[in-house]
Amino acid sequence: MRIHHLNCGSMCPHGRRLIQGEGRWLEAARIVCHCWLIEGRNGLTLVDTGLGTAQVNGMVHGHLKALMRPKLSLAETALAQIEALGFAADDVRDIVLTHLDFDHAGALADFPDARVHLHAPELQAARTPLSLIEKQRYEARLWAHGPKWQTHQPAGERWNGFEAVRALGDSDDEILLVPLAGHTRGHAGVAARDGDRWRLHCGDAYFFHTEVEGDGHCPTGLKVFQNLLAVDNAARKTNRRRLRELNAEGGVALNSAHCPHELARGAAA
Repeated sequence: MRIHHLNCGSMCPHGRRLIQGEGRWLEAARIVCHCWLIEGRNGLTLVDTGLGTAQVNGMVHGHLKALMRPKLSLAETALAQIEALGFAADDVRDIVLTHLDFDHAGALADFPDARVHLHAPELQAARTPLSLIEKQRYEARLWAHGPKWQTHQPAGERWNGFEAVRALGDSDDEILLVPLAGHTRGHAGVAARDGDRWRLHCGDAYFFHTEVEGDGHCPTGLKVFQNLLAVDNAARKTNRRRLRELNAEGGVALNSAHCPHELARGAAA
């Protein structure tokens, strides 16, 4: 398999020092939507979608636009980047979602023929939100076209210290769903073979590379943000601690969905 590292949405909120632990207080931070495009034996698989064409063309809530200051570039959409690589939308046979937040599932409608894989508790949370956080975070209009949902229960084998890990469906490619609940009810990581090692897309299980390196320092702004958004903060912290251990062991390369440093490393690999 070959993994392409795509930035499918740039966001530039004020407060670089708070958000990234560097730069000036009022300087714009750089937050990416790090997605994978996997060229495998069974066609193309997209891991998370970033922002879609409908969002770039105006379908973003005003408060999100004001707070996160997304770039809203058609050239950054997964569809545009996939076409630039010489493929078409219908070449994407599968989409695997870490979760259903607007910046991870915003482009589902750009790939209407793809099967959309996710943990069953995540789709359930989106359909029947139980808390104020869940009611505010999910945007049903992003999947109003009726995606070909392929839900998976968090059940399976043990993998690198994580329980209930399972391979995706009937694919010959080695792509795994790894339960990483906490940020959302059904949040998952996605593991794939990358040459002679595994790579794990951790979604929003952490936001910045320093959280899984060294002593696990998290910039203050991100710490507050993650605590506020988590539906199960204890589970989120437990999973992040295991990810930090996994990173120290060195056998698996980790990617957060929003860290520009990790995106640059992946693209350069």
